[in-house]
Amino acid sequence: MILYACALGLCLAAALVALLPPRAITVVAEVITALAGVVAAVAGVRATLGHGWSAWLPDLLPLGGLRLALDPLGGLFTAITGAVTVCAAIHGIGSGAARATRAVMPLFVAALLLVPAADSVSTFLFGWELMAMTSLLLVAAEHRDRPSVRKAALWYAVMTHLGLVTIMCGLCYLAAGATGDGFDQLRAAELSPAARDVIFLATLAGFAAKAGIVPLHVWLPRAYPAAPGHVSPLMSGAMVNMGVYGVVRVGLDLLRGGPVWWWWIVLALGALSALYGVLHAAMATDLKRLLGYSSTENMGLVLIGVGAAGFFAADGAGPLAALALTAALLHVVNHAAFKTLLFQAAGSVQRATGTRDLDALGGLRTRMPYTTALFAVGALCASALPPGNGFVSEWLLLQSLIHALPASGVAGAVTMPLAVGAIALTAGLAVATFVKAFGVGFLARPRSPGAERAVESPRTAICGTALAAAACLVLALDPALVLPALTEAVTRVIPADRPVTGEVTLRLSAITGSISPVLIALALAGAVAAVLSLVRVVAARRPRRPARLWDCGAGPVSARMEYTATSFAEPLQRVFVDALQPESAIDVTAVKESAYLVQRVRFRARVPDRVERRLYEPVLAAVVRLGAQARRLADGSVHRYLSYGFYALTGVLIVLAVIS
Repeated sequence: MILYACALGLCLAAALVALLPPRAITVVAEVITALAGVVAAVAGVRATLGHGWSAWLPDLLPLGGLRLALDPLGGLFTAITGAVTVCAAIHGIGSGAARATRAVMPLFVAALLLVPAADSVSTFLFGWELMAMTSLLLVAAEHRDRPSVRKAALWYAVMTHLGLVTIMCGLCYLAAGATGDGFDQLRAAELSPAARDVIFLATLAGFAAKAGIVPLHVWLPRAYPAAPGHVSPLMSGAMVNMGVYGVVRVGLDLLRGGPVWWWWIVLALGALSALYGVLHAAMATDLKRLLGYSSTENMGLVLIGVGAAGFFAADGAGPLAALALTAALLHVVNHAAFKTLLFQAAGSVQRATGTRDLDALGGLRTRMPYTTALFAVGALCASALPPGNGFVSEWLLLQSLIHALPASGVAGAVTMPLAVGAIALTAGLAVATFVKAFGVGFLARPRSPGAERAVESPRTAICGTALAAAACLVLALDPALVLPALTEAVTRVIPADRPVTGEVTLRLSAITGSISPVLIALALAGAVAAVLSLVRVVAARRPRRPARLWDCGAGPVSARMEYTATSFAEPLQRVFVDALQPESAIDVTAVKESAYLVQRVRFRARVPDRVERRLYEPVLAAVVRLGAQARRLADGSVHRYLSYGFYALTGVLIVLAVIS
C-alpha cells in the first residue's frame, strides 16, 4: 500500500511541478511521472505475487468514501500501466509539449492507477470519470493548432461519457440488489437472472466502448491521431486495457460468471472487432490511424479469449477457461508493450517530418536509423510472427480454442472453429498491414520535402522507445517470466474448485526446450544475417552498368515508381470490396479553349468506416433535425415558458401519484 500511495503522490507532485512558472522545470515533471510509473509497476507486480492490500478512507469521497484494494487481477493492470508510463514519460521529455499537457498527464496516470485498485462502485466510478476527463483534456490539447482535433475530442467526449452512463446504470443496479457498494458485498448479492443479464449487458456496452470494440470504436481512430505523441502510447497501451479489466472484473468476478450466451456475445464482438479493425488498418494511410485500428483488432483478440474463458467456465471446463483467460491477459501485456513502442516511433516520425501520411513518407531508414530499427521490432511483434511477443500470446490463444474442440460440446464445436478462423485471418492481414507501414513508410524513397529533411529524434525519445522495445524482446524470448503473475490473476476470477472436465497442461519453454523462443530467435537472426551478407557480397561484386534498352533509358528507380500505401493495399481492397465498400471520384478539368483538351485529372479514393456511415451518421442527422425543430419552442414568450414549467410540474405530480 505504501508503494501505491507513493505512486499517486508522485503523480500529484508532477502535476504541481509542471504548473510552476519556469518552462524548463516541466522536464522535472516528466522525470517525476516516470518515477511514479516505476513505483506503480513494482506495486502491481507485488500484488500479482500475492502481496495485496486494502484500505478505506471514509472522508475523501461522499457516500461510501474511498475504498481501495489491490488484488492480483488489479495488480496486473497496475503493473502494465506503470510500465507504459515509464516509457511514455521518458519519451515525452524531449517532445516540447505544452505546460498544460505536462500537468494533466500525471493526473491521467493517477486515474489509470485508481481504476484497477477501486473496491467499491463509488470509487470505481470516480476513477473512471477522472480517467475520462483527463484523457479528454489530453486529446483536445492541440485544438488551437489543428482544427481536426476539435471534432476528434467531441467524438471522444460523447462516446466515453455514454459509456460511463451505461456502466453507472449497471453497477448502481447491482449495488441496489446488495447490502452495500463494496465489491465483497456485490459478490454476495443474490440477484434474479433477468437482473444479472441487464447488469452484464449494460456494463459490457460501457467497457466495450472504452476498449474500442466494434461498433463502439469510432472515437478511437480519431482520438489517437489527435493526442500528443507521448500521450497516444498511454491511451493505447494502458487506457483501453481498462475496458478488458471491467469485463473480467464484473462478468467473471462480481457476477461470478453467467450463462453461455453472455460469452457468445463477447466472443462474437471480439471476432468482429479483430477482423474489422485489421481490415481498416490495412487500408489506412495515416500512420496513427492505422495503429488505432490495430488496437481495435488486438482488443478484439483479447475479447475472444475472455469470451472463450467465460464460455468454458459456464460449461464446467475450468482448466480450459483458465488457459483461455491466461492467453487473453498475456496478449494484453504483449499488446501494451508493442503498441507503446509503435506509437512512440510514430510520434517521432510525425515530429521529424510534420506528417503521418504514409504516402508522403519514405526514406527514413537513412535519416532516422534508430527509429526505423525500433519500429521494425514493433512491426514484427504486432504482426504475430515469430520470434515476436505477439506470436506467443496469439499462438497460446489458438491452442486454447483448438484444445477445447473435443470437450466443448455441440456449441463449442460450432463456435470455436469460427473463432480460430477469425484469429488466423486477422494474423495474416496484420502481416500485410505492418509490411505496408514499415516498407512504404521507412524503406521506400522519400516522397515529400518533410521526409527528405527528417532528422533523428532526441536521445530521450530514443531511450523511451528502446525501453519499450526491450520489453517486447524480453516477453518474446522468455514469456514464462510473466506466467506466475498471470496465474495469480486468473485464479482470482476462475477458482480451482470449479467443476473440471478434462485435463490441460500448459508449458512455456524458456532457454531450454524443443521449441524454445530463444532458439527460434537465434536461428532467424542467423538466417537473416547470412542472407544480408550474401546480398551485400553479390552487390559489391556486381559491376555497375549503364541503363539498358529495356528500361527505356529511365535509369534508377524514383519515388514515383515505387509502391505507395494506397497502391500496396489496393489488391486487398479488391478482395474485400463488399465488406469495405470503397469510394472513388475522378475530377477532370478541361482547358478554357476546348472541352476536349484536358488540363488536369484528379483521382480521389477513400475507404469510409461503414459502421459510422450506416449507424452513426443517420442518428446524428436525426439529432440535428430534432434540434432544428426544437428551436421553435424558444420563441421568447414568457407565457409559453411558464406553461412549460406548469405542464412539467403537473406531469411529475401525476407520476408520483400513480407510483405511490
